[in-house]
Amino acid sequence: MPIEISVVLPCLNEEQTIGPCIEKCKKGFLESGVEGEVIVVDNGSTDKSAEIANSLGARVVKEEEKGYGSALRRGISEAHGQYIVMGDADDTYDFREIPKFVNLLRQGCGLVMGSRFKGEILPGAMTWTHRYIGNPILSGMLRLFFGGNVSDSHCGLRAFTRAAYNKMGLHTTGMEFASEMVIHAMKKKIKIGEVTIKYYPRKGETKLSSLRDAWRHTRFMLIYSPNYLFLTPGAIMFLGGLLLCLRFLYGPIYFAGRNWDIHVMVFSSMVTLLGWQIFTTGLTAKIYAHQIGLEESYFTKWVLSIFTLERAISIGFGFLLVGLGICAYILIAWVKGGFGFGINAVSPQAYEWAQLKTALMALIFIVLGIQTVFSAFLTSMLQIKYK
Repeated sequence: MPIEISVVLPCLNEEQTIGPCIEKCKKGFLESGVEGEVIVVDNGSTDKSAEIANSLGARVVKEEEKGYGSALRRGISEAHGQYIVMGDADDTYDFREIPKFVNLLRQGCGLVMGSRFKGEILPGAMTWTHRYIGNPILSGMLRLFFGGNVSDSHCGLRAFTRAAYNKMGLHTTGMEFASEMVIHAMKKKIKIGEVTIKYYPRKGETKLSSLRDAWRHTRFMLIYSPNYLFLTPGAIMFLGGLLLCLRFLYGPIYFAGRNWDIHVMVFSSMVTLLGWQIFTTGLTAKIYAHQIGLEESYFTKWVLSIFTLERAISIGFGFLLVGLGICAYILIAWVKGGFGFGINAVSPQAYEWAQLKTALMALIFIVLGIQTVFSAFLTSMLQIKYK
């Protein structure tokens, strides 16, 4: 009888719990009425975990490269089943719940996630910081950045079809593997299901590092969401800074009991330039992601169809001409004023500040133009296709 379900268990010194996990997997196979296998990926254990797994009939493979993702990828590559279940070897998940996952896979889901928050978390199974801060924030960020309605995106118990896994194209080696799987499933339009599960207290020492692993998940999500990392903050900074600079051309702003003038405008000009740089970097990132098959949004396709290299260079030269035009205006005004403070100047300081603010606007547009031209060439280079 061919193997239908493969359970992959990454293992690092879990001699207390690997046995019960394997036994529960076997019971899950019986309840599903299918032939299954258990693959234990030894990721450098120094205890008897591998010996115990072998004695219980599991297939043990060794993965030298450290990391949660490395172990899972190795185990999945060794699996023979059409359906693959992954889970932790610390006995926090009940593998007798496998039938619930398999049922949804048979109904057409490509990925089925376990949900501890919609299910039951037993006392002592999860610290309050993970339960009420870490996991909700990370799951919320994933839903905000990538959509979907996965309630527990970092649950370690999940199942997927081999076809869906191959379509995802996963490559990370650490704990961020869990986020990568959900993100790629959403990007590749793979149908995601969810089942409620029970989460148990673990036995033995945890392998998690809360701050480090949380940062790895956050970093991965930000890298895969240029809209939130680059485009949105860049656009806000650019438009806000530019509008503020234009307002200062008409005089100081009275706020909080005092006048704000040239010093704030200098800061605003910096924000404007930085915002444009961040925004164009985001566009470049999205176009590159589209080039390698990770970005398929209509916005990116529209940018590619509208903003060719020549058009982008034209925009850059447009900025540059505006800046040079302002410089010419300053020069003409200075000559007409007799190379001095000007006939109608209220005071030398007022005249100098007015000229300085106008010069700042010229500098902003000149730098914007140069940034745009070079960003356009970089983006065009990233679109070159090689076999």
